[in-house]
Amino acid sequence: MAKKRKVEVAVISDVHLGTYGCQAKELLTYLKSIKPKILILNGDIIDIWQFSKSYWPASHMKVVKYLLGLIAKGTKVYYVTGNHDEMLRKFVGFKMGSFQIVNKLVLELDGKKAWVFHGDVFDVTMQHSKWLAKLGAHGYDLLILINSMVNFFCRKFDRKKVHLSRNIKNRVKSAVKFINNFEETASDIAISNGYNYVVCGHIHHPEMKEISKEEGTVTYLNSGDWIENLTALEYDKGEWSLYKFQDDVALVEEEDEELVPTNVQLFQSLMVEFNLKTA
Repeated sequence: MAKKRKVEVAVISDVHLGTYGCQAKELLTYLKSIKPKILILNGDIIDIWQFSKSYWPASHMKVVKYLLGLIAKGTKVYYVTGNHDEMLRKFVGFKMGSFQIVNKLVLELDGKKAWVFHGDVFDVTMQHSKWLAKLGAHGYDLLILINSMVNFFCRKFDRKKVHLSRNIKNRVKSAVKFINNFEETASDIAISNGYNYVVCGHIHHPEMKEISKEEGTVTYLNSGDWIENLTALEYDKGEWSLYKFQDDVALVEEEDEELVPTNVQLFQSLMVEFNLKTA
């Protein structure tokens, strides 16, 4: 692997370790390619909602071990709690060496303030119907697994990859409206508090844009996810950038072509997880 890129801050979110859709191998490849002074895990890193003893691949454990290794070496790591790992909110304030668990974070970056939080606080479904949100999470996980199988055959026949969930979100008006409302709400609050940057996750929609209102201007940033988009945010030399794994040719070429898990254990786990029966 080439020499590691030095960045001041790296932000990842919505990794969902412990689910079928998690792209842990690609994430580990990315993490090994950078040397951040600060690493922010902005929520939903481990999916405690859907955690199952029947599915915890070695690739997922390797990500956890690598993160622990960074902490042991002194890299500043903030774990910002999300909704899928909300159990960790009981431990907010916990510190161990260079590691800390928080609900939100304000960083001073070259004289400017960055407000970092996961984003589920804006989710009405989470606030009033948590059971419905959990049901949707299981459905999303199944859709991602089906999508992975479809793309496996697409690669075999030299066809373009398809993105079922992403296409659905981009085409359904209510989903587009939800994303727009999320961005507007986060930006309004950030401007009212005098923050220069607002950094979120949660909605699996990577974005980086400037939002201006009569009250002021803020840079809205969303780190996306490591299920479909495989994206992260990086801050270095006074500027933010949106990293896209699929655009990093050097790293993509290192990845094994056989990205779709096809072992018997996975499918047995799937049958149990979604209460499916064979004919």
